Amino acid sequence: MEPDFSEGLERLRERGLLRELRTVINDNCGEIEFAGNRFVNFASNDYLGLSQHPAVAEAAREAIARYGIGAGASRLITGTHPPHRLLEEKLAAYKNAEASLVFSTGYAAALGIIPALVGAGDIVITDKLAHACLIDGIRLSGAVIRVFPHNHLGKLESHLRWARQHLSSSGRILIVTESVFSMDGDCAPLRSIIQLKNSFGALLLLDEAHATGLVGPGGRGLATALGLDEQIEVRMGTLSKALGVAGGFVVGSRQLISWLINRARSFIYSTAPPPLLCAAAAAALDVVLSEEGEALRATLAARIARLDDGLPNRFQRKNGAGAIFPLILGSEMAALDAASEAREQGLFIPPVRYPTVPKGQARLRATLTSLHSEQHLDRLIQWAQKIDERLARTSTKDSA
Repeated sequence: MEPDFSEGLERLRERGLLRELRTVINDNCGEIEFAGNRFVNFASNDYLGLSQHPAVAEAAREAIARYGIGAGASRLITGTHPPHRLLEEKLAAYKNAEASLVFSTGYAAALGIIPALVGAGDIVITDKLAHACLIDGIRLSGAVIRVFPHNHLGKLESHLRWARQHLSSSGRILIVTESVFSMDGDCAPLRSIIQLKNSFGALLLLDEAHATGLVGPGGRGLATALGLDEQIEVRMGTLSKALGVAGGFVVGSRQLISWLINRARSFIYSTAPPPLLCAAAAAALDVVLSEEGEALRATLAARIARLDDGLPNRFQRKNGAGAIFPLILGSEMAALDAASEAREQGLFIPPVRYPTVPKGQARLRATLTSLHSEQHLDRLIQWAQKIDERLARTSTKDSA
């Protein structure tokens, strides 16, 4: 008997929470095409446009010719190929770490790493806005979970004090946070978090997914920008954003990586990432570290500054460092309506709704890339100003 999901789907639709897939044709000029229409693409995490970079594509083609498409097995069987080793060596050097390990996705990295670090009898303390993959990894671990309000150092400290009082002598405390947050585009107060971590004898897992390739010298991330690499036990990242490929990774001590090879279930029991993706990611990393990479970051930084200056006050970011701009509208329906209006203006800015963001915080999430032109940004700013004017009128009418 087939299960019937019609009522559940209808409830999602009524609440403005129904998601559907769309097929798009991407190009390398900051625009996409779908449903027969062309839009400026303000939804991509391909921050430096490397997904279609000639050197990255050529590295993938060469790897296909040499190694084929799939890896054939898990990494611990026969799935480890030279491109895996090469990429891991480059990632470790890039992140100023002893060693690294590549996973099939960033999600798989979180689900493997966290339960390998902590379990029953341990305590995990995480930022409320940590990405879903981190939350799911924490839940899977079986550790006691404490959540602190976003970037709230006082609550983090009180959780750490509680954890130290209630933890057994053999237990671990793990703090989990991001460097640049995926939905708000702001930064963690990393230096203060590390001070608290050290004071209470905790470990820190930092996800640099949206900082890698963009923030700090050579785009090495927020930890490197602040000179804090050696004070963070576990640093995660992704190959799917600024590097333009797919996959996740972790860097740290050789002992940590050896432990994860033996204990991270999403690594042990998954077929290895295709060698072609690792070869492409290694080539992307070369671009990131080149003069061309510096120029791409400079272009993106100029675009970010332009949008920071041009958006209405209602949509101004706080503590922003990445290329993510949250245009918070409140209700799910308001976000859906605004996204529809944006498409009418030739702008694709996806609505982000509960449970991805808290209730009452539905938004359009605009991301910038080095591919966007000044004209693209002008269109976005003009649209945002119209939305701001309409919201101001509605607010005035409601208060009258």
